[in-house]
Amino acid sequence: MGSSLGPSAPREAPGFGTAFWVWARIGLLSFGGPAGQIALMHSELVERRSWLSERGFLDALNFCMLLPGPEAMQIATYCGWRLHGLRGGLVAGLWFVLPGAALIALLAGLYLTYGTINAVQMAFLGIKAAVLVLVGQAFWRIARRALAGLGHWSLAAASFLGLFVLTLPYPLVIGLAAALGLVLRLPERSERHDAQPVRARSLRATLGVAAAWLAIWLLPLVALGLASGWGSTWSQIGRFFSTLAVVTFGGAYAVLAYMAQAAVETYGWLSGPEMLDALGLAETTPGPLILVTEFVGFIAAARIDEPASLAWGLMGAGLALHATFAPCFLWIFTFAPYVSRLSAIPALRRVLAGISAAVVGAVLNLSAWFALQTLWPGAEPMQLGPLRAWSLASGALDWRALLLVLLAAVLLLKLRLPLLVTLAVSAGAALLVGSVA
Repeated sequence: MGSSLGPSAPREAPGFGTAFWVWARIGLLSFGGPAGQIALMHSELVERRSWLSERGFLDALNFCMLLPGPEAMQIATYCGWRLHGLRGGLVAGLWFVLPGAALIALLAGLYLTYGTINAVQMAFLGIKAAVLVLVGQAFWRIARRALAGLGHWSLAAASFLGLFVLTLPYPLVIGLAAALGLVLRLPERSERHDAQPVRARSLRATLGVAAAWLAIWLLPLVALGLASGWGSTWSQIGRFFSTLAVVTFGGAYAVLAYMAQAAVETYGWLSGPEMLDALGLAETTPGPLILVTEFVGFIAAARIDEPASLAWGLMGAGLALHATFAPCFLWIFTFAPYVSRLSAIPALRRVLAGISAAVVGAVLNLSAWFALQTLWPGAEPMQLGPLRAWSLASGALDWRALLLVLLAAVLLLKLRLPLLVTLAVSAGAALLVGSVA
């Protein structure tokens, strides 16, 4: 009888020490964005070790897509909580973030110091070309997973037009998609399986957990604002990334264009090409792609004074990390006991279907934005009444970037080389092209 349950049937929870090193392995190997990271966790936790059931993992995935912030990190935190409670969730979440965060801090320091050297700029051009292919690949994967019919595709197209042409705020697009998903009753694609039992928690205990993590998140930011002034760059970094953590749904790919617009156009912390370099750095490291916020915080703080300060940069990186990821622990530790029950509510599942369709449109918007920035760096936006268009007359097509994009497409899509190999080859090819151009 036991053999009929298959690999998705949960076993007894592993020892904490065993789980600790499995989370370390996942954190160190979690390259390739949320799709690859979720696949890695599913392979390790459900298929290989049977620590979680298929239903439990899918419930976590669907619920975390309803939450703001990086869904892969939140799934890791939730799964760690399912296995070992609070300490398990902390270990899983921190292992998922900290290896990549350490590398981003190192690379941001090197970029700040050497980013104006031509060889470094050419290497990043190769990385950006590979990133463009990765973003396009992510769009296709998400579309195939999330869109199940004409209603899904229509909502995804409307989301793209609202973001790319009408420049509507991303939170507004997500809210409208959630409402339409609720009304239109879009179909689901996820198969459902028997859930693992979860111990109930009282309302009083839940409110206590929420209050504790809300204090952990906000009190340091309030203290910083009082010490440095509410209009300082430090306060702006804390407020911006805290706001981002609350209003952005659908993971890093869906929110990057929204974040880039504010960081580049509103605050002036980075230039458009530097924002592309930031994404390239995040793609070369393990952990969630939203670690790009750490790079932005590093550069913004480092440039508060002249000359740029690496020490200020490290403090800005830490501030951005805190504002980005502390809310993730708040959401998961507060609502984790209710995931199985909430995911069974039909209305919430319809809301998720609408959000999933809108995320596809947002990823397509991101793909178009990065394509313009990479292949036609001189392109400039212009307003035609309520519509936005792009003027290509102010610059020329970058033939070097086009060749590198084609190379990365062959490496990733045709030869199916690993991400790190593709990034290394693309950077090397860019250096070669730069030396002969």
